[in-house]
Amino acid sequence: MPQAVRFDEYGGIDVLQVADVDRPVPGPGQILVRMRAAGINPGEAKIRQGLLAHRYPATFPSGQGSDLAGVVEEVGEGVTGFAAGDEVIGFTDNRASHAELVMVEAANLIHKPAGVSWKAAGSLYVAGGTAWAMVHAVSVAKGDTVVVSGAAGGVGSIAVQLARLAGGTVIGLASEANHPWLTRHGVIPVSYGEGVADRIRAVSTPSSIRRAAATSSWRSSSASGPSGSTPSPTSRPRRRTASRSTAARSGGTPRC
Repeated sequence: MPQAVRFDEYGGIDVLQVADVDRPVPGPGQILVRMRAAGINPGEAKIRQGLLAHRYPATFPSGQGSDLAGVVEEVGEGVTGFAAGDEVIGFTDNRASHAELVMVEAANLIHKPAGVSWKAAGSLYVAGGTAWAMVHAVSVAKGDTVVVSGAAGGVGSIAVQLARLAGGTVIGLASEANHPWLTRHGVIPVSYGEGVADRIRAVSTPSSIRRAAATSSWRSSSASGPSGSTPSPTSRPRRRTASRSTAARSGGTPRC
């Protein structure tokens, strides 16, 4: 029988156990994935601890994990574009990625690029999807200056690179320990704290400036960014998008 991580009560990591489970059978539009790597997001840990029970109660026995990467084991009826043996990246909404075999909706999977390691792939989807949505929501283009908060976190570290690829000048708000990483990736680092607005103005003279927030307070043990974080608010990944900001001129404060 395949195995999966389960817990029967709220608590710390000591409540986790590896249990034998029935082999999942994919239904229409579903894909069975044999896992190679999986991430853990801080919101998922809080659900296990019972800290979000009022909003996201667990049904026991419960699994955990959203991010995943693995190899297609079997496809369900009506699935196109995937076949057994394909390497994939994705997520599950069922708190279930910490297992040998995981059932995933086909719409929640993409093919894994050959150059992406399994370790990175297993923690990429939630943070990467959030960063992509954020950058595209503010329509970054050549000539724009973008300020990214939490620029060295799991979401932020991806967002700054996407914004650079889109042609923007990127200012990254981060602690000084992460400034060298930002500099190496073509990002202008700025420290948090009193006077941050003045420091942003000192390094930019934009005609249009946009601000994107990457909530750096969510932390994970599965690293995709330089600070070892893969943010997610809950174990049910949702696309977090920033609304397009108005242009801030003459040193105005940018707002989402």
